Amino acid sequence: MAIPVIDFSKLSGEERAKTMAQIANGCEEWGFFQLVNHGIPEELLERVKRVSTEFYKLEREENFNESTPVKLLNDSDGEKVENVDWEDVITLLDDNEWPSNTPGFKETMAEYRAKLKKLAEKVMEVMDENLGLPKGYIKSAFNGGNDDSGDSNNNKAFFGTKVSHYPPCSQPERINGLRAHTDAGGVILLFQDDVIGGLQILKGGEWINVQPLPNAIVINTGDQIEVLSNGKYKSIWHRVLAIPDGNRRSIASFYNPSLAATIAPAPQLVEQARAYPKFVFGDYMSVYAEQKFLPKEPRFQAVKAM
Repeated sequence: MAIPVIDFSKLSGEERAKTMAQIANGCEEWGFFQLVNHGIPEELLERVKRVSTEFYKLEREENFNESTPVKLLNDSDGEKVENVDWEDVITLLDDNEWPSNTPGFKETMAEYRAKLKKLAEKVMEVMDENLGLPKGYIKSAFNGGNDDSGDSNNNKAFFGTKVSHYPPCSQPERINGLRAHTDAGGVILLFQDDVIGGLQILKGGEWINVQPLPNAIVINTGDQIEVLSNGKYKSIWHRVLAIPDGNRRSIASFYNPSLAATIAPAPQLVEQARAYPKFVFGDYMSVYAEQKFLPKEPRFQAVKAM
């Protein structure tokens, strides 16, 4: 069993209907799929790989070797290390400080993020169409009900990028690379390592590898897409294994609602009753911060009670 791989370029050709159906299946049956021929230049993706790898070596590796996960693993006398992840991570936003010591990192990642955000919006438009929603519905919901990019920073959808590395681990059976969870937000676009595996999704009670594929972008749906679709699309449990060899690179970008956005099932998708509550995304994130690695259903109940 393998994660669906979809040629995104065929959306604009004779195979449009087939490609739309493939994406619908990816959203409904998997919650994860891989896009190839997605329009992001390979030359840019190669630069992203290079500067991310150089950034870790120059600016992060030494600190990781002194980090809490390393110390806990060394001091735990053979027991499983809980509640930490074997992961080095930074987050890039439009308005935070980015690493500055790695040549080309800022410029390359800014260019990459701009193109990826446009790809996210194209994917959301495909979801709109497949769900029978007006074009731009999901984007508007994420921007606090506005059709553009939000009328203020409070209503502006959030686009963040996590640059992660999972260094080689001498005792991978004793610690998680990243603990199992569903993603809180909207649409996630992952540029994962094309050589070193480790990402898995839970499907039918079985953990399945998300196969490395050169220059593909892995798409997955977060909790807010599950709510907007009234459960037609589901956010999926996934995890990253710690690995003994190689330093796995993972660059995940999140197109999420603004914290002020009100999220609820789309009226067009409510036949009998809403399966999910109506809530403000910022309230959901407050619950998620405490319950990220726990089952998601109690999160929906908790935010319903707020």
